Amino acid sequence: MSESVLSVRNLTVSLPEGLDRRHAVSGISFDLMKGEILCIIGESGSGKSVTAAAVMGLLSPAMKVTGGRITWQGRNLLALPEGERRDLRGKALAMIFQDPLSALNPLMTVGAQIDETLVAHGMRDRAARQARVLELIREVGLPEPELIQHQYPFRLSGGQRQRIMIAIALSLNPDVLIADEPTTALDVTTQAQILDLIRRIQRDKGMSIMFITHDFGVVADIADRVAVMEKGVLVEQGPAQKVLNTPDHAYTRRLLAAVPRLREVDTAPAADAPVLLKVEGLDKTYRPPGGLFGHARTVHAVQDVSFELRRGRTLGVVGESGSGKSSMGKVLMRLSNADGGRILLGGQDILAMPEAAFRPLRQRVQMVFQDPQASLNPRQTVGRSLVVGPVAFGTAPATARARAREILARVGLDPSAYDRFPHEFSGGQRQRIGIARALMCDPDLIIADEAVSALDVSIQAQILQLLAQIQQERHLAMIFITHDLRVASQICDEVLVMHRGRVVESGPPARLFRQPQQDYTRTLVAAIPGVSWEGREAAAT
Repeated sequence: MSESVLSVRNLTVSLPEGLDRRHAVSGISFDLMKGEILCIIGESGSGKSVTAAAVMGLLSPAMKVTGGRITWQGRNLLALPEGERRDLRGKALAMIFQDPLSALNPLMTVGAQIDETLVAHGMRDRAARQARVLELIREVGLPEPELIQHQYPFRLSGGQRQRIMIAIALSLNPDVLIADEPTTALDVTTQAQILDLIRRIQRDKGMSIMFITHDFGVVADIADRVAVMEKGVLVEQGPAQKVLNTPDHAYTRRLLAAVPRLREVDTAPAADAPVLLKVEGLDKTYRPPGGLFGHARTVHAVQDVSFELRRGRTLGVVGESGSGKSSMGKVLMRLSNADGGRILLGGQDILAMPEAAFRPLRQRVQMVFQDPQASLNPRQTVGRSLVVGPVAFGTAPATARARAREILARVGLDPSAYDRFPHEFSGGQRQRIGIARALMCDPDLIIADEAVSALDVSIQAQILQLLAQIQQERHLAMIFITHDLRVASQICDEVLVMHRGRVVESGPPARLFRQPQQDYTRTLVAAIPGVSWEGREAAAT
């Protein structure tokens, strides 16, 4: 039997009074074995990240460990003085955080941040530290480490920033690596690269990894064993193949049932539906101001893009980060200027209109943004955020208020939500508010920009079902921008695959993803986590 590196026994973490439950984590027990990858999976609020924070000694002051033991090499971490616990962070236990942009210091170069960790743990030789920094950057697969070390986090891509976080975590060769949702916001190819990197590190160093995720596709790709959490309780654990294919607990089966799958058969096209949106030769180029010597790289974000969208249909737009998906969405909304082409909305070229003429048409095209917490005003109640748009377009305030309450109910929220603030809701509830706001102006077209990418699978399934129901009821057209090909396959009637600003392939999702014609599309499909996982249908029943 493998040796246990980290043992958690009857861990209980209490929440402040007045919340919906007493404990964030309640009496959980598990072992992390030497050289294994243990995936902890569950919905938002299940206690996954709280468990990781308790192991690292990084709990919020509002939370307290009120029971249990966390044992590493025979030592109860919970009983150690803070100074000793701090010394173990990095050396014995290291963590990769979900959002590297917020975890990294924006005022320090990435090389300096790796160096800071080495200094904090006693490495005094400057030349040795510099060599170690370059070695770590090279080890995590970043090119030209001599140049990368001098970059600030905001100058790196999401995947590059996550690699820097991994380099920092590896800098002191810890026994245990905790990865908290390290691939959630990444596109499929970057996600596949990070997962490959973590697997290689685990294999080469014999490291034990606790990998926190809400994606069963990732579990299928990377896990040796799985622990499933629900509302702070560990409901099931076992070998990955056993949990994935023959789960014991009803909650695990519900999570598996919510995982989106690549569609087998395409729906018949509704050729009789009128064309709502026609895009011809759309171009968008970013020309940053010149640098110190007057040179800056021109970025062709959207190049010669053309398509048609009929009423009641959903067009998916997929591709990696930087492919031009969101840039195209902003141009279609006229939130960004185009450099060429035509956008015909109901036969009218909206690019040729002055703003005063286009303004009344804005209510016909609405957007659901990726991050509802950032797109909702934290100082305004939900009700005010919903009514301000219709009132600006001439709806009487009393009528707008009544409509807001009606639409909140339609998206599955209690009427009391009208008088509450965005921070009082979960991520899934805030996304419902974002959908409600988009519906307030009774649009003909909704553009959903990565609207479910940060949600766990069960909430994601609910939001997708809600969008499909609303679209059917109102005969809306929708453009669904996503980096998740499984989601696009579930909800879209047709899909555009974008690469470096161009559409490289298009077609119905079942044909496109099961028989791709272009190398780039094949690369995207091959990178889908768990794409070769068998038995999912049996497990979900």
